[in-house]
Formats: sequence, C-alpha cells, structure tokens
Amino acid sequence: MSGPRRVSAAVRRFRAAVRRRRAESGQVSVLILGMVMLAMLLIVGGVDVTAAQLARVRLVDAADAAALDAADALDEATAYRSGLSDAVVLSSATVKEAAAAYLSVRPKPEGVRAWGIAPGTGAQGGDTAVVVLDATVELPMTGGLLAALGKEIAVHVEAKARAPLLPVP
Repeated sequence: MSGPRRVSAAVRRFRAAVRRRRAESGQVSVLILGMVMLAMLLIVGGVDVTAAQLARVRLVDAADAAALDAADALDEATAYRSGLSDAVVLSSATVKEAAAAYLSVRPKPEGVRAWGIAPGTGAQGGDTAVVVLDATVELPMTGGLLAALGKEIAVHVEAKARAPLLPVP
C-alpha cells in the first residue's frame, strides 16, 4: 500500500506545481511589454532631444555668421561725425539690416521650420554686433503629435561679434 500512496502524493505535488505555473502564466508577458514600452519611450525621446540640439547648434552657427557679417556694417554717419576708434562703428539699424540681408540669402538650417530676427538684435556699445534669432524646431518622432496638440519647440540663440580696426604699420 505504500506504493500507491507514494504515487498519489507525487501526483498531487505535480498537479499543484502545474496549477501554480498556470496561475502565473502571462505575467512575464506584461513585464516584457512594459520593458519594451520603456525602451521605445527612451529611444523616441533620445532621437527628438538629439534633433532639437542639432537644430540649435545649426541655428547658433547661422547667428554667429550673421553677427560676423553685421559687425562689418559701418554706420557711415556716426563714423564721419565721430571718427573711427579701435573697432568698426555700428548702429542698431545697420546691424539689423545686415543680419536680415545675410539671413535672407542663407537657407534655413536643417530641422528648423521657421526662423527670424528677434528683439535684442542691434549694436551694443557702438562697436559690437548682437544678433538674436528665434526659431521653431521640427522633431522627427513626436513633431506630428505636438503639432496636433498646437505645441511647438522654440529655440532662442544669441551671437555677438566685433570687427576691430588694426593700425597699419
């Protein structure tokens, strides 16, 4: 009689183990689904943040180039009236005009939807050109979702340049 009792006890343990496994089945799938969603969120976020940063860097490059061009925009009236000092004499009007002219012929940087000269652009101290740009950046992964929600990513950059006058030896 000990033989059948052993078998039935072993069978009961086996059946209990099978029931426990069935009760836990599918829980790993939920964990895997959560991990995949988290990984996708990190990938999408990383791609969009990188795209926004690259667009900002390209915008800084454009602002630097516009400021360098505007630093040569001599304000002739002030130069004739006051003379030259150690740098090209600038006015806010000449800086704005030169920056606008430069940006009008330059193509928009990649990843930038719209851009323009912002308040704050002008001459600082009469010899330093300050160019401030505002832009709207396109995000490759979530840009459509943000547009549907009426949101946009705005970038604001500032660049300064000065054109010193060197004495002729």
